Amino acid sequence: MTDKFEGVATGLTSPADTAFAVVPSNDTDLPTVTRGLYVGVSGDISLVMRDGSEAVLANVQASSALALRIRRVKATGTTAQNLVGLA
Repeated sequence: MTDKFEGVATGLTSPADTAFAVVPSNDTDLPTVTRGLYVGVSGDISLVMRDGSEAVLANVQASSALALRIRRVKATGTTAQNLVGLA
């Protein structure tokens, strides 16, 4: 398959080219810091940002794609489901 953009550097505003299932954990970081997070099922998301700061996003709607640099999604306080990390 041809990729017209194969030689172009990827930036933070570029579309994601990697996706992975996010398993919330209080202790384990994601395999890579995200550029985005897709939410499949509505709920709250307790997260640790790239810089180590923490936040809880309340009532995130299903099918939301959030532009966030996340290093961990915590199990405690996360009720949203079917999370996908985008990098």
